[in-house]
Amino acid sequence: MTQAVWHLAQINIGRLVAPRGDPRVQPFFDALDRINALAEASPGFVWRLKDEGGNATDMALGGDPLLIPNMSVWTDADALFDFVYRSAHTPVMARRRDYFERFEGAYQALWWIEAGTVPTVNDGLSRLWLLDRLGPSPQAFTFKARFPAPDEAGPPIDHQPDPWCMGRA
Repeated sequence: MTQAVWHLAQINIGRLVAPRGDPRVQPFFDALDRINALAEASPGFVWRLKDEGGNATDMALGGDPLLIPNMSVWTDADALFDFVYRSAHTPVMARRRDYFERFEGAYQALWWIEAGTVPTVNDGLSRLWLLDRLGPSPQAFTFKARFPAPDEAGPPIDHQPDPWCMGRA
């Protein structure tokens, strides 16, 4: 068996509707350790962004304590898709509008990285910027228009994440 040359990186960001400790977002924080453990135990999981508390909720973006990142790396798009849309993560994600403000721009981006690479938050933010400005491309895409790994040929594939992805969150 050949070792994978490419892994799939993902970033998603969100601005909480209230700070940690507020009852409006507490169910999100209550589920976080369980969902992170589920991700790490899922087939195809490689890496996730963590702060000193074991998640990334203290990594405020742009000085905004309510704007938080989530990043991870997976062996392939199907493994990430299964975790996001076909696991105990799905019902928590389906409530994202309860916990996060509606986002005007791109809030999630996927991109291929060389296996063994660990992306930075700035890498992820640049992919969000590309997706927001240029739309899906081989450099930054979504599950609705997922581009193949760089050594594979073919058009973008729609993983059909609906009904959970109803427009931009």
